[in-house]
Amino acid sequence: MADDLMLVDVPEGELDGIRVERFEVKRDDLANFHLARDGRSCRPGTYTKLIRDGHLWMSDTTAEQQDHMPAYRQMKIQVARRVIINGLGLGMIVKAALSLEHVEHVDIVEIDPRVVALVGPHYTRDPRVIIHTADAYAQAKAWAPGTRWDVGWSDIWGTISTDALVSMTKLRRAYGGRCIWHDCWGRAQLLAIRERDNRQRVGWRW
Repeated sequence: MADDLMLVDVPEGELDGIRVERFEVKRDDLANFHLARDGRSCRPGTYTKLIRDGHLWMSDTTAEQQDHMPAYRQMKIQVARRVIINGLGLGMIVKAALSLEHVEHVDIVEIDPRVVALVGPHYTRDPRVIIHTADAYAQAKAWAPGTRWDVGWSDIWGTISTDALVSMTKLRRAYGGRCIWHDCWGRAQLLAIRERDNRQRVGWRW
């Protein structure tokens, strides 16, 4: 379990359509019942969500913490000193990175200046953190020659959809020569879904 490693303490607030707010999850919530049915149940407790222009963008619930665990494990395994994160959001993986003493530098790329302004100051208090307000794909081409990271993690997609695999592949290729390890939020799950769908289509032909 993530053991609340990425449970954020970003202050509640709102800025021009971006809102950070706390919410409670109870054991008998109907929503939690449906999540449990899909294997993404949430432990009862207080969590934080990021609302973007009226839509839920992300939260730090149990399942979403688990989604980011591959990056945290790699930061520990690689004894990562330099980390690149595409997509700030609530800063869940940023918080996990800063909990590791061997992490010396964290670059964050976030396209939405409102998120940078509302959430960013909570993390830039740590001198190891630098936030770049930019498009992830454009910034991937803008780094100076020789810029390298031990671990990279990209989380810029609002929903899980196999349509995102194309853009994920593009971003992974961009960082293939710059990171020892780089992956994207939800990619393994999407690959499994695509493989399942392909098997079903083959079956239908018979």
